[in-house]
Amino acid sequence: MISIRPAQALDLPAISALDSRITGSTKPDYWRDMLAPDRHFLVAETERGALAGFIAGEIRAWEFGQPAAGWVFAIQIAPGLRLHGVGSRLFEALVARFKEKGVTRVRTLVDRKDHLILSFFRAQGMVAGPSLQLDMDVS
Repeated sequence: MISIRPAQALDLPAISALDSRITGSTKPDYWRDMLAPDRHFLVAETERGALAGFIAGEIRAWEFGQPAAGWVFAIQIAPGLRLHGVGSRLFEALVARFKEKGVTRVRTLVDRKDHLILSFFRAQGMVAGPSLQLDMDVS
């Protein structure tokens, strides 16, 4: 049984450890910033209280003339719990929070080469949106 709840400061070490294990990058300050009141940061935990995964996002309004939208910044699921619906439950819970705030669109950015996360978001019903990301190397 998996339960979903808002992330708390006590969850940050486990969140940071899971993210570091998957991405190879340690960023505790980033995760601490996700606890800001204007953000939506949820965790999934097992019956035993172990972290099963997390999702983070916020509502961003009126960038470049676009109406307010819910943005998903991050989602990670413990590798042993993937394909058990944890990610879908987290995504649905985040979307529900966005809807409660009156949002009618949900967006995210993905690396087009990251087939795992791209497949996940497509399975949630997401498709290419109206915006085009532009990028520039400034090194």
